[in-house]
Amino acid sequence: MDQTQQDKTYHFIMEYFVKWGRAPHFTEIAKAFSISPDDGKKLLHELMNTKLPIWLYPNTDIIASFAPFHNLPNQYHITIDGHQKWFAQ
Repeated sequence: MDQTQQDKTYHFIMEYFVKWGRAPHFTEIAKAFSISPDDGKKLLHELMNTKLPIWLYPNTDIIASFAPFHNLPNQYHITIDGHQKWFAQ
């Protein structure tokens, strides 16, 4: 994956987290870039193989954490303008 596509994928995931309060599935990444689900999964895994503080749930294709957000509910609630739909790492 070229750097530009990595940046676009990172940006899409970050914006998705902000808007929906959860991480996108790789099929949603694929849809956003008008590519096949397999290619969406490939984009996700290539981004996860960078040295960024992001990772998948073990043995899955599901985003567990994407700094500063965490996809699993935990004690670190993030509230903005009275809305709590995010969790921190």
